[in-house]
Amino acid sequence: MSEKYHFELGDISMDELHQICGTNDAYLQILRDLFACEITLRDGELIVIGTSNEVGKQIQETIRALCDMLRHDIAVNERDVIYCATLAMRGQLDRLCTTYQKAVGRTMSGKLIYPKTMGQRYLCSCMEKEPIVFATGVAGTGKTYLAVVYAATLLKKGEISKIILTRPAVEAGENLGFLPGDLKEKVDPYLRPLYDALNDVLGNEGVERLIEKEVIEIAPLAYMRGRTLDNAFIILDEAQNTTRAQMKMFLTRMGFQSKIVITGDITQIDLIKKKDSGLMDAKTILEGIKGIAFAELTSLDVVRNPLVQKIIERYESRENECQ
Repeated sequence: MSEKYHFELGDISMDELHQICGTNDAYLQILRDLFACEITLRDGELIVIGTSNEVGKQIQETIRALCDMLRHDIAVNERDVIYCATLAMRGQLDRLCTTYQKAVGRTMSGKLIYPKTMGQRYLCSCMEKEPIVFATGVAGTGKTYLAVVYAATLLKKGEISKIILTRPAVEAGENLGFLPGDLKEKVDPYLRPLYDALNDVLGNEGVERLIEKEVIEIAPLAYMRGRTLDNAFIILDEAQNTTRAQMKMFLTRMGFQSKIVITGDITQIDLIKKKDSGLMDAKTILEGIKGIAFAELTSLDVVRNPLVQKIIERYESRENECQ
């Protein structure tokens, strides 16, 4: 006969429990599958059948962590349930509560934007403390979104006077000439993710107005040559597709009272020779310099559909086998 464990959930309300369980108990079923046991929530009590007392406590900790998210006005989703459960299994869940203590920004509607994983929390801490931050990680880890949100927040506070968004356009070659339209129209399709984050914090009309005033500047990487950028927040996106010379050129544009964030995914290098990536080269050359931080996000930090994390992990496993 299977063991049955009862855990008191204390001050967690019925409304919070309903949100944690999800529609038609969808999130509760995720926990059942992850912990390989039967779980029932009834009358403020957690009942776990078919596993050890230790696993029961991990489930209890997971539910309390999800409740803590709700109390910070963070809507719980499938990805959050999986992330909290994974940390509980690893004995790292006690560190998660610090993730929600400081928001990185606020949406136009007033909703606070928090880093949702420990990797994201570390990235935000680096951006706050250091002038130059390299943020690397696989797709969906939120590195670019958080960088843009933080830049927009500093602009709203008056701590910077300009935001500059750049990236090597059309893969690594920056071959924009054949595209129709002016410079903005040529570059816009490549910077859509950055626009989305700006719009969240500043609103569509606000972003357009600031672009017209050149407070927000969008330009391909080649247009950074020869400039010195003071009192600005400069974001280089898709940096894995810069050459070594381009990366050096970009980093030396930095002026006084400026911050630079370089984001990229070294698993998606489009250069003919991957070893020529300026992002990979910079880490080797610059690591250990005071004022430069490196934040590396992993598949555990993916905040998109949980299938994205599974896809990334499967590809990483295949690549490791081939090495």
